[in-house]
Amino acid sequence: MTTDVVIRTHALVKDYGRTRALAGLDLEVRRGEIFGFIGPNGAGKSTTIRVLLDLLRPTAGRAEVLGQDPRAGGAALRARIGYLPGELALKGRQTAGSLLQTLARLRGGAGAKRIRPLAERFGLDLERPIRGLSKGNKQKVGVVQAFMHEPELLILDEPTSGLDPLLQREFLELVLEARARGATVFMSSHVLSEVEDVAARVGIIRQGQMVDVDDVATLRHHAGQLITLTFAEPVGPEAFAALPAVENLSLEGCTLRCLLHGEPDALLKAAARHHVVAWSAENRELEDLFLDYYRVPPEELDSAAEEASAHAR
Repeated sequence: MTTDVVIRTHALVKDYGRTRALAGLDLEVRRGEIFGFIGPNGAGKSTTIRVLLDLLRPTAGRAEVLGQDPRAGGAALRARIGYLPGELALKGRQTAGSLLQTLARLRGGAGAKRIRPLAERFGLDLERPIRGLSKGNKQKVGVVQAFMHEPELLILDEPTSGLDPLLQREFLELVLEARARGATVFMSSHVLSEVEDVAARVGIIRQGQMVDVDDVATLRHHAGQLITLTFAEPVGPEAFAALPAVENLSLEGCTLRCLLHGEPDALLKAAARHHVVAWSAENRELEDLFLDYYRVPPEELDSAAEEASAHAR
């Protein structure tokens, strides 16, 4: 593994009995980047993270984190990682501050001085017992413990769950600050807007396979444009139906609508043979591309997964 790659999986498979959660996952996360790992619940995001942290063992394939096998790295490897799980099981009578101080002692004192500044930043009352905290306040405890020791790798699973919109923005600022000091951030989420705001690259996972990996601008380009052309009189579909890069063509009276992937040259030349009275082109968002992948029948995913694996490498 090169020093430029912090997380790598190859042909990673994880089965739960007869259920296959990961189906040959290939992934690379580069040093110093924020990588967004997106997909709906059940896509394999949390399973991937648990394998990376040696909380689960893979059925087949391999994973490497910071140059080591997660199982072989043990406690020394995990000390270099800040982990925020998707579901925080926090109970007990101890206060939030006491819990965080205990975690700092387990890390040899690392992060103890940052507990209070981070708690104040997120409005966390350190004197309140854990068992009396709301879901949002428990999430704040999780954020503080993940960031307080300034780890070189942050693995964050649905990190803004339970946080109000203002604190979600504060959290994203904290992520950007971590990257600025050289940390790598692997952030799993189904909230596409927050991933778009901070991630350099994004990977889309479906049914345990990567179906696309690229930078946000390129993924938006893949999403295409929604084109509307209005003609002076009705036109037939035959001049447009076979055009390259044109999908989802519809004609209603004098109005043509379609999804355009790639250059508009052929479409514009075909339209120029008629009297065009109005036109518009609207860029689609990353969310639209995400939804496209989840409309594709499973049997059509193989070629997309192979291409995504090439991008990941």
